[in-house]
Amino acid sequence: MNTNQLHDDTSSWKKQIILFLTSQNISLFGSSVVSFSIIWYITLQTSSGKWVMLFTICSLLPQVLISLWAGVWADRYNRKYLIMLADGFIALATLGLAIAFWVGYEKLELLLAISVIRSIGAGIQTPAVSAMFPQIVPMEKLTRVQGINQTLNSVLMLLSPAVGGVVLGSLGISRAFMLDVVTASIAIAVLSFIYIEKVARPVEKTSVFTELRAGISYTLNNKLLRRVLICFGASFFLITPAAVLTPLLVERSFGGDVWRLTANEVVWTVGSLIGGAFVSLHGEFKDKIRTVAICLVAFGVTFALLGVAHYFTIYLIIMGTAGFFMPIIATAQTVLIQENVEATMMGRVFSLVQIVTGTAMPVAILLFGPLADVVSIESILVVTGILLAVVGILYQITNKQVDVN
Repeated sequence: MNTNQLHDDTSSWKKQIILFLTSQNISLFGSSVVSFSIIWYITLQTSSGKWVMLFTICSLLPQVLISLWAGVWADRYNRKYLIMLADGFIALATLGLAIAFWVGYEKLELLLAISVIRSIGAGIQTPAVSAMFPQIVPMEKLTRVQGINQTLNSVLMLLSPAVGGVVLGSLGISRAFMLDVVTASIAIAVLSFIYIEKVARPVEKTSVFTELRAGISYTLNNKLLRRVLICFGASFFLITPAAVLTPLLVERSFGGDVWRLTANEVVWTVGSLIGGAFVSLHGEFKDKIRTVAICLVAFGVTFALLGVAHYFTIYLIIMGTAGFFMPIIATAQTVLIQENVEATMMGRVFSLVQIVTGTAMPVAILLFGPLADVVSIESILVVTGILLAVVGILYQITNKQVDVN
């Protein structure tokens, strides 16, 4: 290969990934704004924990249920077109919702129904997106690209609540729905400029269920992947109190001022933004298992310290520090999978990851939610933080002898 050809190849994948990241982050931004708008609209209309719970279930459960099939589809069909179809499916459902609200049919039940449809679309899209990265990016560049993606995600998560609040407060929820329709349309248009081939597969025809069983068997019979799944499940379960109960801790221990609750969310996002920038600048983690283990221990320590922080300023510093480690662990774990999974199995493996992570937190909150009314949230954070650090140590020890790429 001559120098000009090498330069063209390098330029080509960079153009592809710029378009891909642009497309997916535009789509994410619109979806996030709508999600915040819906949950705030339901909260303002009902002041009901039951309705918030129903919305949460409708937003999460369908995504988990569809994931197994979505993984098979991501390995069977062209992932680019699958992502575009899922985005279009979500946009059409959201457009229908906007029209219904415009003509005066403002039913909360309709919001729940559309949330189910949007969740199904997201469940189809997510494994395909994760599996598509190795098709575009050279393996040695995956960590840096994932770091950039994590940084962009953090920026959007910082902006989405503000934009959602402005749109909902000044223009109404229908305009918020239309924002998602517009961003999804732009995302589809941008993605259409990317050339992605369908992953080469065996020629024999097999049923979806046969491929589903093959994906599960492939994952569970691989020592590394099996331990990664266990790590995901245990860590997401133990992270739940810090992710869900800290606003309640702030209200109980430091005061229910809106600025305090806002600061609690902002410092985590800012920490994640800095962490994402660190990953993108660092470029590569040679020992990703050790990186994940260190971050899990760091999570455990910081979450436990949240439980003993008696001053709000110290609490915020600890929360921001914890946020720093999230992009690092997410990038290292994702790239570890992408480097060690066959291209024809990538979608199914990531669908199993989505199922484990999507199930762990709802199950955890069923335990920790009621428990928070019996014991102090501080005590819960200390105990789960210590257990999370133990998970990190065990993850390092048990994976020492596993061969990884």
